[in-house]
Amino acid sequence: MSQRIKLMGLGFLCLSLLAFAGATFAQEKDAENCKDHPLLSRMKNYYITECETRFDEAEFIVTADGETKTLEGQRTKIRYDIQPDVQRASPVQVRKNYTNAVKAIGGQVIYDQEYQATYKVAKGGKETWIRLDVWNDGNNYDLIILEVKAMEQEVTADAMYDALSKDGFMALYINFDTGKATIKPESESIIAQIAALMKGHDDLKLGIEGHTDNVGTPASNKTLSEQRAKAVLDAVVKQGVVAARMTAVGWGQEKPIADNRSEDGRAKNRRVEIVKR
Repeated sequence: MSQRIKLMGLGFLCLSLLAFAGATFAQEKDAENCKDHPLLSRMKNYYITECETRFDEAEFIVTADGETKTLEGQRTKIRYDIQPDVQRASPVQVRKNYTNAVKAIGGQVIYDQEYQATYKVAKGGKETWIRLDVWNDGNNYDLIILEVKAMEQEVTADAMYDALSKDGFMALYINFDTGKATIKPESESIIAQIAALMKGHDDLKLGIEGHTDNVGTPASNKTLSEQRAKAVLDAVVKQGVVAARMTAVGWGQEKPIADNRSEDGRAKNRRVEIVKR
């Protein structure tokens, strides 16, 4: 009888250990349609709770005293949480892990302190910035990976003329250096199409109107929008169009066409409109 009790006790112990092992190795699954970015994988014992990829802006700390730089492009944000019943990594461990991973692929460390880090990877003609934010003493962390690229718009002189004939105006998404009126090279094709439009319709006169989102002060936004409208006018003149056929004005943030509370809306509001006069 005593032997039987011992055997039963051993059986119960084995079942208990199996149940405990099952609980220990239970893993939370990644959120639906979420996965690691191809550039960097996750820390061990973490899973993805949310993710998002879209054209957007992101802010990165670039100096030891906290100076930031805002860039735009294809932005991926991934939130990682620690698996249940697993010891979390410390913020230092998380940062060291990603610092080593970025260096291993030829990237550089721009900023690395306490709960945040900024990395930059330049490879194959592409520039990618990475922001690491560690939360709750290592229980969670975010990766924001931004492949630098300005919003592109393919537009032809004919499409502009059709829009002017139908609506009297057309919104153009001409890319400028951040906070400046310097037209980026990728938008030179739009300038060329404006010039082609003017050359193809000798009687056409245009107003060139600059618009911004609501980031910054109304006064600075108005000044910036005026400078950008004038920069577009000057660029078209350089392609052989008479300046007297165009006017330039800046409206700043006064005439939004989308909700400034979202980045998608702000991106739409940062525009140059050509208006039939």
